[in-house]
Amino acid sequence: MITRVAIIQKPPVLLDRQKAIQSALYAIEEAVAESARLIVFPESYLPGYPAWIWRLRPGADSELSTEIHARLRDNAIDLANGDLQPVQDAAAEHGVTIVIGINELDSQFSGTTIFNTVVIISSEGEILNRHRKMMPTNAERMVWGMGDATGLRVVDTPAGRLGSLICWENYMPLARYALYAQGIDIYVAPTWDASDSWLSTMRHIAKEAGCWVIGAASALHFSDLPDDFPEREKLFDAEEWINDGNSVVVKPMGTVVAGPLNRDKGILYAEIDKEDARRARRSLDVCGHYSRADIFSFSVDRRPLHPVTFSD
Repeated sequence: MITRVAIIQKPPVLLDRQKAIQSALYAIEEAVAESARLIVFPESYLPGYPAWIWRLRPGADSELSTEIHARLRDNAIDLANGDLQPVQDAAAEHGVTIVIGINELDSQFSGTTIFNTVVIISSEGEILNRHRKMMPTNAERMVWGMGDATGLRVVDTPAGRLGSLICWENYMPLARYALYAQGIDIYVAPTWDASDSWLSTMRHIAKEAGCWVIGAASALHFSDLPDDFPEREKLFDAEEWINDGNSVVVKPMGTVVAGPLNRDKGILYAEIDKEDARRARRSLDVCGHYSRADIFSFSVDRRPLHPVTFSD
């Protein structure tokens, strides 16, 4: 079955949850008008990737860092509070599957910690999976907590069996293998990385896993920053492309079929067929006839790792 995919590379609305959600809804409407049935958003799209962390000076910019982080926390997505419901409703209204990156507030325990999360929403508007980034990269640890493996799952969608890892999680071989071993057809990689080496990684995964790979990133220019962003001229250059985007779709076995979409605040479209993945693994199936389970062993603990257990 052929499915039309839309990758939303439009810039996020930084640090404003309501405007960011509205922007996402407009993008969904545009993609649906172009017959998309699977819609993919970049890493932490709601309400935007914390690009400032790579510009702040440790110690010297502590006060500015605290101010920006407070705004991010106040505008993060609380799933328990229904903050993502408008996007879920849009998925149900249009009968589309949506994969979207969010800054997720932990309201269950700390009420303060934020996770870098990717959510898969069904065409009925239900959350099929929530995966929290297991290892934030370098400076990202100033912003996000470490997730567990509860969301390390592949789920059924009309487009095929779909799973996701976030940005540099895709350089974790065992995390990739955990998805491969669940019969994956479509591998979604929301990211902030727009480098040439990232494109090589997307092609490698498509070859290694024998599945479709969707790399989704934001295109962001200085002009897209809100006017009230704290000290934006200090952190960014007025002519700067903060991120080039370079979203891409790669066919099973490594051929690029759409993108990279460079410095374009638009939507990248492609048509995919889940049967291509299943046929591709005839010659190379790393979790099947190439697995050598007689000499290698691997286990994954998907139990929730809560900070506390209460007994009343």
